[in-house]
Amino acid sequence: MVNAIIILCAYLIGSIPSGLWIGKIFYKMDIREHGSGNLGGTNSFRVLGKKAGLTVTILDILKGTAATLLPLIPFFSETQIHPLILGAIAVVGHMFPIFASFRGGKAVATSGGVLLGYAWPLFIVLIIGFFISLKITKIVSLSSMVVSVIGVIYSIIYFFITGDYSLLVLVILLASFIFYRHRANIKRIKDGTEPKVKWL
Repeated sequence: MVNAIIILCAYLIGSIPSGLWIGKIFYKMDIREHGSGNLGGTNSFRVLGKKAGLTVTILDILKGTAATLLPLIPFFSETQIHPLILGAIAVVGHMFPIFASFRGGKAVATSGGVLLGYAWPLFIVLIIGFFISLKITKIVSLSSMVVSVIGVIYSIIYFFITGDYSLLVLVILLASFIFYRHRANIKRIKDGTEPKVKWL
């Protein structure tokens, strides 16, 4: 029973549609009807502005972290489910949120939050890599995919050092999510039509 409850909690945490709720509550706007139609931080920046975009991004990160740290709650302390599995479930919730008709984000921020909760040095590496890539390319989607590859490389090296196969498997899974969710972006990048940021 505890395992079922913690899995449900991880999914529901991931399903919290930060972009949708902030848009509707503070801006009287459904961001799914504007920009890319995505609920993530990037579209929130584009449609609602920097303040809202940053808030949505931070909240989406914290969803992954919160789900990963659920076993630290005394009620869930006896669960046998690995924290990274809970994190992955939260990412699925973020991509297919029950609170937003299963139309969610592209998994980047929430995936980062999972890593923040489980392997914070990797999270720091990815944040640095993201902004370096963004500075060079000016393309958020491309930078997101670049850091997912960096994460896989880091996890492979980490595996050979520590033998932590669970992190390696999870990062490969999250990278797969990210590339899958960016299919349309990849096409636009190839066509030279992908939007570029102007603030960096």
